Amino acid sequence: MDSALVYKSNALIEASYRLSIYEQRIILGCIAQVRRDEAFSDQRLYTVSAQQIADMTDTQLGTAYQNLKAAAERLFRREVTLHEAPNGQGSAKIRLTRWVQEVVYQKDQGMIALRFSQPMVPYLSQLTEQFTRYALTDIARMDSAHAIRLYELLCQWRDVGQREVSIEWLRHAFQLGDKYPAIKDFKKRVIQPSIEQINEHSPLWVKWDQRKTGRRVSHLVFTFGEKAPGETGVDANKSNKHKPKRKSNQSAQGAIYGIPTSVIEAAAQPGESYEDAALRLLEEAAKRKK
Repeated sequence: MDSALVYKSNALIEASYRLSIYEQRIILGCIAQVRRDEAFSDQRLYTVSAQQIADMTDTQLGTAYQNLKAAAERLFRREVTLHEAPNGQGSAKIRLTRWVQEVVYQKDQGMIALRFSQPMVPYLSQLTEQFTRYALTDIARMDSAHAIRLYELLCQWRDVGQREVSIEWLRHAFQLGDKYPAIKDFKKRVIQPSIEQINEHSPLWVKWDQRKTGRRVSHLVFTFGEKAPGETGVDANKSNKHKPKRKSNQSAQGAIYGIPTSVIEAAAQPGESYEDAALRLLEEAAKRKK
């Protein structure tokens, strides 16, 4: 599985679904086994073992066994909502289906065997255009399902190096429901940890900023690129680790809320925008005065 590649239709990359981190590892481990030079059938069984997951993620075998069993019990019930036909055919239909039609947990072998559902077949095979590819090892060390989803969304625009998405769309794609309704919590619990994991474990470096519609934060803007060969996440972001991304209308010599941008840059935390860092500094100053 070390050199395996994951191929997904872009429609599946942008689908709305929720999988735990272990469910993601099972699904992606099986997708990576789909051969592009062979006919793909919903009748074929794909298997993933606890030993393979433990080796891939560098975790304890006992932990992998325990989580594999729990994931197997949930995986059969997981749904996915697709908003577009595979290969960019432009269908206006919304398709609600399941990932798999059968899941078998082989307890004595510590292994899961599954069959993908028939409607999922065209989203995983015979992809001639409008698809995304990445190495399974890119996400192996991530322990956040949100980080994996965000990484896939960035890989989809890998040649561009920037992607802007609405927060409403991202929340729907991640199926967050009523979780983290405040933008502050959404960024703290979902976006910032995902960015940190992508920077630390994947071949990409990524920074992010936010855009407002009126007075409300409505969109997130991700800027990303390939790390240099042999470069770690720490190396790639060393010079900019505490430096927030400046908006085009912010001068390097200016100030936000009366705080010079040079002060904001020096005090900023990883993942903070200029505005967020300035607000935090104001809040901290107010607390000190009390």
